[in-house]
Amino acid sequence: MNKFLLSICGFLVAGATTFSACAQDIQGDVKAGEKKITLCIGCHGIPGYQASFPEVHRVPMISGQGAPYIVSALTAYQKGDRRHPSMRGIADNLSEQDMADIAAYYEVHGQVEGAPVPGKAAEGNARVTALLNKGACISCHGDSFSKPIAPNYPKLAGQHGDYLFVALKAYKSDGKNATWGRANAIMGGVAKQFSNAELKEMATYISDLPGELKTVPQSRFR
Repeated sequence: MNKFLLSICGFLVAGATTFSACAQDIQGDVKAGEKKITLCIGCHGIPGYQASFPEVHRVPMISGQGAPYIVSALTAYQKGDRRHPSMRGIADNLSEQDMADIAAYYEVHGQVEGAPVPGKAAEGNARVTALLNKGACISCHGDSFSKPIAPNYPKLAGQHGDYLFVALKAYKSDGKNATWGRANAIMGGVAKQFSNAELKEMATYISDLPGELKTVPQSRFR
C-alpha cells in the first residue's frame, strides 16, 4: 500500500507543479486580501471558536498556512469536492482573484520575523509511529509536518486535533454524503486504512507538534 501511495504522491506533485504554473497569472495581493476577509474572521479570527457541523470541533487555524493550499481548499469548496454548507456558500461568492488575495493575506498573517522554523518532528510512541508509517504521511506533509512537499498541500503541525480528526473522517467518507465530506483520491485512500480511533490518535499527535499555524484575534466587525 505504501508503494501505491508514494506513486500517487509523485503524480500529485507533478499535478501541483502544473497547478502552480497555471496560477502564476493570478497573483495574490496581501493588502487587497485584508479587505476581503470579513466573512472569514467571524470563525477563523476568534481563538478557540468552535463549529458545530458535522460535529463540534475548533475551526482550523489558517494564519501562517500556505497560500496555494488555501486557494486549493477554497476551490474545492466551490466545486463541491469539499462539502460544507457554510464554506460552500462563502466560496461560491469568491472569484479566483479573491481567493488569491485572501490566501496571500493569511499566508503572512501573524508571522514573526526571525521566528524559528520547525525542525523534524519528535517521534511519537511506537503505535503512533507505526500508524504514520502505514499512511506514509511524511512523504507528502514532510518530516516536520510544517513543510509539505507540494505548495498546495497543507501545513499540519500544531493544527487543532479535533479539526484534523473531523477532516480525516471527511476524507474517509469520500465526499459521498450530500452535505459533508471530502472527495480526494490520495487522502481517501490513506484515511480508509484506519479506524476512527486510529485517525484520532494520529490527529492528536500532529496537533501536539510545534508549528507555524495560529489564530490571530480579529474583531468580527471591520
